[in-house]
Amino acid sequence: MNKIRLLALDLDDTLLRSDLTVSYRTRNAIKRTESAGVKLVLASARVPSALEYFISHLGMHKFEGFVISNNGALVQESNTRNIVHEAKIPPEIALAVCDLATSEGFPVQLYDDDTMYVSRKNEYTSYDQKVTGLRQVVVDNFRGMVSQGCYKLNIPGDPMVLNGLKSFLLANFADDITLFNTRIYYLEILPPNTNKGTALAKIAQILDISSDECMAIGDSMNDEAMLRWVGFAVAMVNGDEQIKSIANLITDHSNDDDGVADFIEKYILNKE
Repeated sequence: MNKIRLLALDLDDTLLRSDLTVSYRTRNAIKRTESAGVKLVLASARVPSALEYFISHLGMHKFEGFVISNNGALVQESNTRNIVHEAKIPPEIALAVCDLATSEGFPVQLYDDDTMYVSRKNEYTSYDQKVTGLRQVVVDNFRGMVSQGCYKLNIPGDPMVLNGLKSFLLANFADDITLFNTRIYYLEILPPNTNKGTALAKIAQILDISSDECMAIGDSMNDEAMLRWVGFAVAMVNGDEQIKSIANLITDHSNDDDGVADFIEKYILNKE
């Protein structure tokens, strides 16, 4: 394995335990990795405001690292919060997707700062609010808000019904959007050619680091592009079986048992 110069970490079900905390052992391993000169990247579907606590908690505000939010639509420096890359869904495409989802009876949500805006309240967005800590606001003129541009749209719903909408969107908007499930009950719409992998490639280009010198750890399908791009892909033992199938290695322990810290200590810090 080449010397690792950049480490990208997914958050939910990877870095974070089920109670959404990071253990002392994991924090310590990450800080030692940064001190050793490895550039750290947090890569999440979350919006920037939902990542602020973890940036500070991990000490990333003190080092030159990067934060990928909105599943790759926005990239910022962790120590300055300067934006180094962003992509938004074209307004006409966002409106078409929103109209289609609404006509099929699905709610739609988008994010801005510390607020989750929804076309109508529902059980799925309420769960999202609990996980992210964002305020939830129901917007009467949701379509008007979408027309102003957005990094992503989320369409929540019953997985069995949502799959039909996903197939239709892929058939009609394949060249205009990036689409995948962040959870089985969330369909996420991003700008075209946008994912954690494309975002990570832009960071590596800025740092003049090759993909062979990059490692990524993830657990779910929105990590796929990132894991395929890096030279060394790691899947969590608690991760999706498809993700495990494309990884170079699988962690020995889950997110609840310091799986990330254990892997970092063995393969980056070389601590037996």
